[in-house]
Amino acid sequence: MAPPNNAPKPGRTLLALFAVMAVLAGLAVWQGQKTPKLGLDLAGGTTVTLTAKTSNGKNPPASQMDQAVKIMTQRVNGLGVSDAEVTKQGSNNIVVNVPGEGQGRVVNLIGTTAKLQFRQVFAVADGRPSAGAAPSPSASPSQKGKGGKDEGKSPSPSASASPSGSPSSTPRGRALSGALTAPTPSPSGTGTPSPSPSASSPLGQPSGQPAAPAQDYPGVTDKAVIKQFEALDCYNGDRRAPGANDPNRKFVAACDQDEESDQVAKYILGPVRALGENVDEAAAMPPDSTQGKASWSVSLKFDGKGGRDFGAVTTDASAAYQQDPSSPRAQVAIILDGQVVSAPSIREGPITGGTASIDGPPDSFNQEYATDLANVLKYGALPLEFTQSSIDEVSSTLGSDQLTGGLIAGAIGLGLVVLYCMFYYRGLGLVAVSSLVVASAVTYLSVVILGEGMGFRLSLPHIIGLIVSIGITADSFIVYFERLRDELRAGRRLRSSVENAWKRARRTILVADAVTFLAALVLYFLAVGGVAGFAFAMGLTTLIDVVVVFFFTKPLVALLSRTKFFGRGHPLSGLDPTRLHKAGQGTSAATARKMSQEA
Repeated sequence: MAPPNNAPKPGRTLLALFAVMAVLAGLAVWQGQKTPKLGLDLAGGTTVTLTAKTSNGKNPPASQMDQAVKIMTQRVNGLGVSDAEVTKQGSNNIVVNVPGEGQGRVVNLIGTTAKLQFRQVFAVADGRPSAGAAPSPSASPSQKGKGGKDEGKSPSPSASASPSGSPSSTPRGRALSGALTAPTPSPSGTGTPSPSPSASSPLGQPSGQPAAPAQDYPGVTDKAVIKQFEALDCYNGDRRAPGANDPNRKFVAACDQDEESDQVAKYILGPVRALGENVDEAAAMPPDSTQGKASWSVSLKFDGKGGRDFGAVTTDASAAYQQDPSSPRAQVAIILDGQVVSAPSIREGPITGGTASIDGPPDSFNQEYATDLANVLKYGALPLEFTQSSIDEVSSTLGSDQLTGGLIAGAIGLGLVVLYCMFYYRGLGLVAVSSLVVASAVTYLSVVILGEGMGFRLSLPHIIGLIVSIGITADSFIVYFERLRDELRAGRRLRSSVENAWKRARRTILVADAVTFLAALVLYFLAVGGVAGFAFAMGLTTLIDVVVVFFFTKPLVALLSRTKFFGRGHPLSGLDPTRLHKAGQGTSAATARKMSQEA
């Protein structure tokens, strides 16, 4: 008689599990990572000490330091770095430990202040000091700029073309959605059309031209800022001009942040019109040819106040553009930590939807830059400014001896479980051992994939969690095996006992694993550091235990029940009716022999 359509198909279930494991193995090979990444305690990493700076030189408030630690922790988690440590040391220091080598970029992003401002542009010029202006301390005619070019020499003044404010001006720098890129800046800062530069000098007239007098900067009432602007050298030294990051200053002078360009602009910026603290969401977006974006971008979503403020400044800039397309006041500057990330001209009307998108040339605004910028903006600005007091590459704090000790402890625990299963369950113990091997393989592949995909790093607490999970996994097998033996003691045939025992055991297994997983989940969110790592490993292996029991252990037992060795209750199978009768009650020896013959 043909079996019913709903009959179990253990062979297909096992094949499906092995296919999934093959996919996981292929994914690990495709990622190029064949071994798990190790954490700070096993492989060392980078340690940096950040010191808080205050305007009065005193120690910062403890509440601001605690907030800084929280934001830095969120940033490092957002970057996908596992097992990092961010701790407060003393009253004004924060120590950041990041596992792995070459983590300087991550450390720099963690300590970035990420103060975002939106200001209207009042003047823009090439980043060199104007002729006749007092040179900045770092400026030197003999110094060379980026790419080895001689920045002490002015470009040829023979460049000429269309007016700089025309729509055909060469785009430069990063842009803002809803707006085109900024027009070519005029060195005079007046906003009047000036000869467009040649390809070798895309930012304006040579720096050797006479400086414009103060009255040629309409709307700028701070003469000290005008003097600072004319003397500012954005090619040498720190591009963060003094006071450029202060939101309370009405006018500031600032440099362009675009370090990929050999030509850098400088700006006079008006009062702060919107702040980064009013950005609700920030996300890195890939290139989208349908919207004309050839590079990565950062999508911003403002809260209610931020949307209104941003709409107001873009309204003013759009009105200025309608009056004079070449006016610098048609531009809105996006300032991050005192440097101008973008200064687009608002040509298509105000942006009032509460959203914006920062983008730029593909060579500089790549996936890494967009992801990093979105990450620091997502969690808000640090309440304090920090300087790097020290940065060091450190070796592992535990070393290979401790790692070897942990692996030996795990091997001993696994060996004891195997011996117990083989001694007590005999042939059925092979099912338990095989299940442990499969669970170990799935766990290994998962750790490798998570290491490359989300920055998961294996530390000693994780290893402890994995060792503890051996007992949890073995416990699930034991529950099922005992239910199966109970069915056989009751005089039922083996094949029917396999299904009946599974119906009784799976609920117990699921409840036990659910309790363990919930405990690990609560511990993970309430704890920090090594304890959270232990909870993560325990939760991961608990989920793997459910998968292995359902898709390997039970189907394998169902297949073995069809063999002569297990089906007829061989004394070494662990399902011998005579042996089970001695340990059970209510089943005679004759009944046990009959069960064996019928099986």
